Order: sequence, then structure tokens, then C-alpha cells
Amino acid sequence: MSPVLDTAFTAPQDREEVVRNAVRDSIVAVDIDHGPPTDGISVRLGLGTVGPLRICSARATSVAIHRTERLAREDKEPAVFLGVQMTGTSLVVQNGRECVLRPGECAVYESVAPYTLLFDEGVDHHFLRFPRAALALPERLLRDVAAVALGPGNPVARLAFTYFSQLAVSDEIHQGDRDAESVVTPSIELLRAVLATQHGDSGLAKAPLEATLTQRVTQYVQAHLADPDLSAARIAAVHGVSVRHLYAVLARSGITLGDWIRTRRLAECKRDLAGPHGPLRTIAATGRRWGFVDASHFSKVFRQTYGMSPRDWRDLNHPRSSM
Repeated sequence: MSPVLDTAFTAPQDREEVVRNAVRDSIVAVDIDHGPPTDGISVRLGLGTVGPLRICSARATSVAIHRTERLAREDKEPAVFLGVQMTGTSLVVQNGRECVLRPGECAVYESVAPYTLLFDEGVDHHFLRFPRAALALPERLLRDVAAVALGPGNPVARLAFTYFSQLAVSDEIHQGDRDAESVVTPSIELLRAVLATQHGDSGLAKAPLEATLTQRVTQYVQAHLADPDLSAARIAAVHGVSVRHLYAVLARSGITLGDWIRTRRLAECKRDLAGPHGPLRTIAATGRRWGFVDASHFSKVFRQTYGMSPRDWRDLNHPRSSM
């Protein structure tokens, strides 16, 4: 993975802020305490994506990373992190449990609960972020396996270490959309297998998938709001269920699919129209950007929802705009 951040090219007094912002924007919001004085900080980050997975490969001087209660409470995209220890050691702390990672070992921790990562010897580590919904594992299991060294006595974990340490540095995979999509499902399933075997429950499959279907569907819809052909049939097919079953599961959570999609599309349009680029697009273009192919229909449902037309809303936020 080619580095996208190297503090060797950053003024010493700016290094802490640059590193913190890069990690926040690409991976997760955390507090970072660097051991050395600012002129002794050295960080080299490689950042990449593989489908919905995000990857950060880091080599750095000693550091302590804290996901505080406040940051965890504000989490809007629950994730599970897999930490892959390459050299040296590190300490992972979450849920009142801690483990020391040695070369060849991994550990998971969740974004929705506070955690601490200590790298007293410096950092040589890969961080892989998985959407929690994609793993489709019970919350209890994730809590039980967080901050546990994965590797000793677990042959599946040892296999996973080799796989994920290679995936983290594969520029070809990160740069190729087709190749990336082909490894997303195997990556998720491999981590599922590691965590299930670690927990001693290798029969996990249908139950967690069903239990998390609503969460996975809503996450999928949110990620594809801009697709004009987003439909119940497509959503059901992606998740391996019938349309009837999809509607039934969502209804149990009080969700009417069509209304839910429309509400979120309108919210995105409202945000765009009020944002700095609002005056740069036509009203129709903003609607199309979020799946409203019929401009008149977009204006009608916007007015019904917010009590004013899209144009009036934009002009209210950009009074000098005449578009």
C-alpha cells in the first residue's frame, strides 16, 4: 500500500493535528497521544479501501490511541476493527479486558464502545475496519471476543493473519474495483469464521443473519440512496430473501420501505440545497443526484414534507442565489 501520509514532510508543530485528522477522516475518530515531543513524532500511514472495508497500515513512533466514551456514543456507523500485529507488541483494552498482541496475532474491538490501544514500542500494525452489520454476528459474541488475542491455539486465526496482512498491503486490490469486490465477501466470511471459532460456536450462520437483517438492509439502502433503480426486489435479492420476507422483517421494526427511502433521499437533498454547492446545481439535478428522476415529483414531495419548495429552501439558505 503506497503511503498517503508521511510526517517527514510535515512541520513538527503540525504533525499531531495532521495525523489525528487523517485517521479521523479515513478510519475513525480517536484521541491520539504521541510519546515523543512533537519534533520526535514519526508516522507513515498507508490508507486504502476494499469495497466497504477500510484499511490503514501504520508504522510510527510510540503512541496511545483512545476511543473515548463520548466518541463511541456519537458513532453513526458501527464498525468492528481487526488489528494485525506485524512486529513488536501492542496492548488492546476494551470491555474491562486487555490483551497483549505479539507478531502474528490479531485482535478485534468495536467502535461503539470505548477502547485503548497502546504501542509503547512503536507501531507496525494493520488496522482493518469492517461494517459491523456486514459481519452479522450477535452483539454478545462481539463483546466476548473483543480484546482477545486471536492466534494462539486457533488455526483459523493464524490463517486469517496471513490473509489480512497481505490484503492490507495489496495495491492491486485497493486500486481495482473488480478485484476489490471479489474479495469483500471472502474477507468478511473469514473474519466471521475466526470470531465464531474463537467463541466456540462454529454453527453461527442463519440466526445472526436474520437477527441483523433490518440493520443490514437499512445500511445498504443508505449506501445506495442515489441509485434511481433502488427497489424492494433488488434489496431482497442482494440479501438473499424474498420481497415478502423483506417487508415483514422491516414492518416488525416499524419501517415502511418506500417511505423510509423517500425520507432519507429528501433529507440528503435538503442538506445539499442548503450546503455550499447548493447554488451550483439546478433543483432538478439535485433531485436526480439522490434518485428523484422526476423533477416535478421531487418538488411536490419536498413541499409536502418541509412546507416549502426546494427552490425556496435553497434561496432561504443562499439569499443571493438567483439560479
